[in-house]
Formats: sequence, C-alpha cells, structure tokens
Amino acid sequence: MSILESLFGKSLYPAKDRHEVERLVDELINIGIKEDYLSEHPGGGYNIQCRHVRTREIGKRLSEIGGLKLMTWSYERVKKKAGKTPASHLEYAWESVGEWLS
Repeated sequence: MSILESLFGKSLYPAKDRHEVERLVDELINIGIKEDYLSEHPGGGYNIQCRHVRTREIGKRLSEIGGLKLMTWSYERVKKKAGKTPASHLEYAWESVGEWLS
C-alpha cells in the first residue's frame, strides 16, 4: 500500500465513490465509539451472532466498492480513530464479509 493509499485511500476506490466511502467510514468509526461492533446478546441492531448489522452492511458495501484493500484501509482508520479494542471487535464483526479474514 502506498503512502497516499494509507493516508487517504484515494487509489483504493473510484473518485465517484469518494463521498460515499467517507460517509461509510465515518459511520463505522462512530459505531465503534458510541456503540460497539459486537454485543453480548442478539437483537436491537445485532444479528444472531451478536454482530452489529449496520457494520456488516457497511463492510459489504466497502467490499463492493474497493474489495479487501478498501476494507483493510477502513479497518486501519477505525483503529486509528476509535482505538485498538473497537478495531479488534470490527475484525470479528466483519467475519465472512467479502474477502475479510479475521
């Protein structure tokens, strides 16, 4: 991954998707800070595996736009902005989304 990719993610997705990617990553960061990507119990926005439903939808969309590279870049942004613990929860929440491997 180049320096520009790691800083801005610019070559990871088409320019036409820039605003959507920014919005999705911001939403993902906010979920990590204000809620969590995992729950102890299903329901109320968490699936039967206790994974945040919207987080998985965001992961699927990021995968459609830029594949594993964009998901990895987004994960690193979450780790930087929300912290290591939320990022580790995101790894598990994204299991089996696109090419994501946890």
